[in-house]
Amino acid sequence: EVNGMKKGDMDMTKGAILPQILIFALPLILGQLFQQLYNTFDTWCVGNFVGKNSFSAVGTVGSITNMLIGFAGGFSTGAGVVISQYYGAGDKEKVRKSVHTSILFMAVLSVALSILGVALTPFLIRIIKAPPEVAAEEYIYLTIYFSGITGLLLYNMGSAIFRAVGNSRLPFIFLIVSSLMNITLDLVFVIALKMGTGGVAYATIISQGASAILVFIALKKTKSQVSFRFRELRIDWKILSRIIFIGLPSAIQMAVTSFSNVFVQSYINQFGADVMGGWTAYNKVDQLLFLPMQCMGLAGMTFVAQNYGADNIKRAKRGADITLVSAVTTTLVLVIPIIVLAPQVVRFFINGEEVIEYGTLFLRLLSPFYVLCCFNQVYSNALRGIGRSKTPMYVLLFSFVLARQIYLYIVSNYISNTIIPIAMGYPFGWILCSSIITVSYLVSFKKEEKKLCKDNGDGL
Repeated sequence: EVNGMKKGDMDMTKGAILPQILIFALPLILGQLFQQLYNTFDTWCVGNFVGKNSFSAVGTVGSITNMLIGFAGGFSTGAGVVISQYYGAGDKEKVRKSVHTSILFMAVLSVALSILGVALTPFLIRIIKAPPEVAAEEYIYLTIYFSGITGLLLYNMGSAIFRAVGNSRLPFIFLIVSSLMNITLDLVFVIALKMGTGGVAYATIISQGASAILVFIALKKTKSQVSFRFRELRIDWKILSRIIFIGLPSAIQMAVTSFSNVFVQSYINQFGADVMGGWTAYNKVDQLLFLPMQCMGLAGMTFVAQNYGADNIKRAKRGADITLVSAVTTTLVLVIPIIVLAPQVVRFFINGEEVIEYGTLFLRLLSPFYVLCCFNQVYSNALRGIGRSKTPMYVLLFSFVLARQIYLYIVSNYISNTIIPIAMGYPFGWILCSSIITVSYLVSFKKEEKKLCKDNGDGL
């Protein structure tokens, strides 16, 4: 340990930028890959050992579960930014107060969201307009999932705390353990015990609970500034107000965007079980393609926040731009083979020529647009890193909710209510969002540079 910085933590305010971004992002990417592995294994299990209805149910409720997960995740993001800024500024006392405030706040919030999720499940299932045989399976899965969501939300907060000080290695290790546990429980509950959709849900919440326990054991044992002590567990209201100020816009944006996707899913569901199955297979690949850019965006956010806290806005901007180039390059490398091998990829999840045909269509139609998503993923997080979380909230809500819903309504009612124009609602939102967020990023960082020059008396 040196100056309160434990081995595994990373001070990003000095040194070569690209290696820091990549070293930080790689465990995030690998960890999320393992998480997607067990999510993929869930759908593979039900697709091959339960049936098409269960496969569609588990694969199409993501917009519902992400609504509450995203809302809580916004506050984890806010906590991570606040801790990163204090860490970059070298304020050890406020780092510790921020850690304990964040954990206690998330513990209370997670219980409230669990109760809310179970209560809202019947209403949300009605909104997505799934066929009755699929809706019954969705109800089973969501009721169990929301009952045990506390483990996931506490793990996410603990991981955000570690990432705030540049340590993405430990959350990665815990995700590996959680993923392997989930796969093992899937084999037992679904294949051996024939528990069906409920078995997948139980396997998920048990493994997520285990990851939460592991991350808090690590927080308790670490000797760094983010160490957790029960006796220090209290709310610092001034720090909480900062976390909420930065995190609430992200929370609202994530929750409302996911809620909007519930309605998008209802447009897909009207085309029947085969299209739903193809869309489910596409969604699994979609999550993998988004993974690198999301993780690099988080790495960029931590880099920007630490350097912003250290009053080095030029280095912060340089880091964000390098992060974007890395994200675009990685995404291109992944997209090309997916387009070529689309039928084989879909067939891995489920058999059935109609389902495979639709899944292949979605992959080849939408995958080329993923490069554009890198701009909104990286630059949104860069804006959050300097505390401007309202800007990405407004832009993402306008692009992914309002504009996309208007597009879908016009297309389905006045142009062509067929699957291809409906599916193109996603790229429409991505293009709009990336264009606006890039301009917002350039303007905001220019303002911060001028402000810092003025504060330092350096002139322009």
